[in-house]
Amino acid sequence: MAAIKDVQRPDYVYIGGETDVLRRMLDHYRATLLWKCEDLDEEQLRQRSVTPSELSLFELLRHLTDAERYWFQVCVAGRQLSGGFEPPETLVEDVLAHYLEACEESRQITATHSLDQITFTGVYQREVTHRFVLVHMIAEYARHCGHADLLRESIDGATGE
Repeated sequence: MAAIKDVQRPDYVYIGGETDVLRRMLDHYRATLLWKCEDLDEEQLRQRSVTPSELSLFELLRHLTDAERYWFQVCVAGRQLSGGFEPPETLVEDVLAHYLEACEESRQITATHSLDQITFTGVYQREVTHRFVLVHMIAEYARHCGHADLLRESIDGATGE
């Protein structure tokens, strides 16, 4: 039974302020990842690209949940978070719920922080702005949506932008 259904991808903001353009672009990519997972069952979502790689749509959802939490909750909002996911046998429904929750939390943080806000030094060992975090996450999603496109095509032949 498919865990992800009826994904609605928001269109880009073609003319607008920087914040609106960046936020909508990121939301478009978030929805694109879900769209690539739409109507697949648990076994299909866990199907790996090639052995010995761990890459699967399921693992992409887990990875991007952690990326959302790290970059927005830790770097931008300055929170202390513990742990990531539970063991690999975590159900798709749980991973999806964590992913959606992390995305919503990121949206709320973005809505309440200036693009010019300096965040703490993270993986780059230097200060970055909230703007950098948004652009970094757009790039992160763009890469992984390309992976998701290839994974989906290998599962059932479905392709699309």
